[in-house]
Amino acid sequence: MNIGQKYLITTEGWFLAPDGDNYRGAFGTVHSVVDSESALGIKTNAKSTNWYVMIGDMVIAGCQIHYAIRADDFSPQSPHIEIDHDGKRICERAGITRIYNADASGLVAMP
Repeated sequence: MNIGQKYLITTEGWFLAPDGDNYRGAFGTVHSVVDSESALGIKTNAKSTNWYVMIGDMVIAGCQIHYAIRADDFSPQSPHIEIDHDGKRICERAGITRIYNADASGLVAMP
């Protein structure tokens, strides 16, 4: 990861954000990749994750990261698909986008 650039990070599990919603990914500026002592203020044992990503206003544990995709922006809207069926064109929304905008608050998670 390049510090200072924006990424879309998908996570292993759902997380609760300050706005009260649940998300499976976060978009924002990566400020640092740090060890547990810098992120949490304590040294974790060998059975715990030992690295964390500071992205926007949040911290993501390394063991929770599935993918990190370099991106300048993202769309909070769910994608739509168009299907031709029985001579008709049908437009459908393809699921719900659950990406937290970690830059939106203007706060910065820093060790």
